[in-house]
Amino acid sequence: MNFLNREHTVAPPGFNRWLVPPAAIAAHMCIGQVYGFSVFNKPLMAELGVPVSQIQWAYSIALIMLGLSAAVFGKWVERSGPRRTIAAACACFCGGLLLASLGVHLKSLPLVLFGYGFVGGIGLGLGYIAPVSTLVKWFPDRPGMATGMAIMGFGGGALIGSPLGQELMKHFQNGADTGAGQALATMAAIYTFFMLWAAVMIRVPADDWKPDGPVAGRRNHPMITQARVAVDTAWRTPQFWLLWIVLCMNVSAGIGMLGRAADMFQDMFLGAAASDAQKTANAAIGAGFAGLLSISNLGGRFIWSSISDRTGRKAVYCVYFILGAALYALLPWAQQTQNRVLFVCLAAAIISMYGGGFATIPAYLKDLFGTYQVGAIHGRLITSWSVAAVIGPALVNGLYDSRVADGMPKAEAYNGTFFLMCGLLMLGLVANLLVRPVASKHHLP
Repeated sequence: MNFLNREHTVAPPGFNRWLVPPAAIAAHMCIGQVYGFSVFNKPLMAELGVPVSQIQWAYSIALIMLGLSAAVFGKWVERSGPRRTIAAACACFCGGLLLASLGVHLKSLPLVLFGYGFVGGIGLGLGYIAPVSTLVKWFPDRPGMATGMAIMGFGGGALIGSPLGQELMKHFQNGADTGAGQALATMAAIYTFFMLWAAVMIRVPADDWKPDGPVAGRRNHPMITQARVAVDTAWRTPQFWLLWIVLCMNVSAGIGMLGRAADMFQDMFLGAAASDAQKTANAAIGAGFAGLLSISNLGGRFIWSSISDRTGRKAVYCVYFILGAALYALLPWAQQTQNRVLFVCLAAAIISMYGGGFATIPAYLKDLFGTYQVGAIHGRLITSWSVAAVIGPALVNGLYDSRVADGMPKAEAYNGTFFLMCGLLMLGLVANLLVRPVASKHHLP
């Protein structure tokens, strides 16, 4: 087991740092399967005999545990290194898939929730922060691009996980057996291989390592520190909590739209279907819209975070909030004029900045607190994601349901939620504008 120790992952002189991103992306694309869990909703409903709302708790618990485990184990991740952490993430995430598979076989919803949600969620948290903190250390000259690469992999996990799950269930389906249990077990085996490969391949730089060429053309910028701040100090600073609000508001504004994307487009533009064939066609169109937003989410994580290396993190977050609020305010007009192309373009741009917010925040933390224990600081910060996963859908779904109950047409019921998202983004903008460099009294000697 010494092979997993941090000292065995220190790269030798002359090591090519571009060998590390493929390992980080592979680990993130495996755990990013959580974004594709929805393909199991109806099969698990049929297997377990419970409504989809109860199945969805597995997804919710997994995201909650992602934030909590990242916060709790962040210091252990920095101390143990990425290889041991990714191996532990593999054991938890893939073990959770196997427990969920056993739960399907035993017709036990609690076991599915415990396996996929609780155990698998711990794997998500460990697997999320370790590759990000490692890439930040390897690319001090381009930290935004580095974190964008890894987190792009997490966002793209559903592009592989969703069709893989569907094809496996189709292969194993046998009469009343939907094949969900066998599909989950097979995915556990596949993801185990790639996550262990990532653990073997990943390396950390030596303490005195520096990249060839100039390190960060903006290194003298007042928002970029060369000092070090410990995690136990960082989370007590106002900068930490301002960034916590920044991420929470950005995620809350985007996650509500993502969660209702397919239904939203059908309600706003396709109307009530007159026949089964039309219903099927409308569902396909709605799914296509949701898929397009997933691609925008994926691309935005890399593009916007790379842009932040030139503009600075504070400036790019101002763009997210100001431009995002303006685009949200235009969505009701696009619906009222029934301009589908404009609506799709506006929504895709909004979701690209939602993804960009995820990818930019680790580099923002690195700028303010340094690379020392940045993974642990990031782990505590993404508890805001857990909160946003509750706030965003609750606001969107609650306002929509209340308006429909009051007799408003479904096509117009979403418009009020768009203005509500504008308000959340303005709160995030205020928090971002208040961010200042960390006081020197918090720096380590």
